[in-house]
Amino acid sequence: MTKDELKNRTKKFALEIIKLVDKLPNTTAGRTIGNQIIRSGTSVASNYRAACRGRSNADFISKITIVEEESDETLFWLEMIVESNLLPMEMVLALLKEADELTAIFTSSGKTAKQNH
Repeated sequence: MTKDELKNRTKKFALEIIKLVDKLPNTTAGRTIGNQIIRSGTSVASNYRAACRGRSNADFISKITIVEEESDETLFWLEMIVESNLLPMEMVLALLKEADELTAIFTSSGKTAKQNH
């Protein structure tokens, strides 16, 4: 997967997270988790773009680690949405899968960059 393809994939992920947040109930839990996941989910795309513009391998490693953390945090919030019954699993399943795949991609990318450093 090229950088541009991954930029598009993370942007699409961010847009889908935004749509999901709009479906959360207007309760204390829904608003609180919604605020958290919208930050982490959109951060995956914005921080990946920043990592691609890294000025050095060390800069890339630092930024890709943030992307990995934000992706994993988003996965956590998606799990919380399902486990707290805020939304049914069917509405969240595709995003759960994508968050898991993105976390694996960025974990692998970070490991490779560290080995090449």
